[in-house]
Amino acid sequence: MTEEVVCLEDIVKIYPLASGDVTALNHVSISIKKGEFVSIIGPSGSGKSTLLNQLGCLDIPTSGILKIGGKNISEMNDSELTNLRLFTIGFIFQKFNLLPLLSAYENVEYPYILKYRRNDKSGRVSKLLAMVGINENLAKHKPSELSGGQQQRVAIARSLVNNPTILLCDEPTGNLDSKTGVLVLKMLRALNQKGKTLIIVTHDPGIASQADRTITIRDGRVVDS
Repeated sequence: MTEEVVCLEDIVKIYPLASGDVTALNHVSISIKKGEFVSIIGPSGSGKSTLLNQLGCLDIPTSGILKIGGKNISEMNDSELTNLRLFTIGFIFQKFNLLPLLSAYENVEYPYILKYRRNDKSGRVSKLLAMVGINENLAKHKPSELSGGQQQRVAIARSLVNNPTILLCDEPTGNLDSKTGVLVLKMLRALNQKGKTLIIVTHDPGIASQADRTITIRDGRVVDS
């Protein structure tokens, strides 16, 4: 039986506002198995970003149970949640979120240092950069000196440096031209075929159609999975 790596059970997320409470997620239940490629799609304001924050353990639900790797996040303290994000989940963002003062190499190495409290002496960072097509010369450049496609490649390498179980992607091709977007998506699919659980949050039906399964969310509810 395939291991379940993500499980949301009756998740509700309410944001209290002066003008009235906003229910961003309304009794959402989702299960994702190890090695799946899942897309989560929906219009603007549907709850995709809130769901992304839940999956990445960047926010906690108002009610319901969220389990990542079999662990109930509501029972974890801040240190345990930080470790879960650092070791279990690899983030790939639409805007790349690279640190501007660090080189491409240093950006990839940074999560490794947070985990192991030392610089990489194993060659893992260089191997990952080479795998995504960033050569030794480009690795010395800062993000502002790289193209959007190159920055996204660096972001993918960074997401893999601590060997996460789950790759969580927020519109990973949204800031790229169509040709580069196709190459990045191909790279992500190859990682999925090597066993990574791939979750892509998108508004693009073309990207969603390439997943093993598409979960559609609208008005904070799952309407199709």
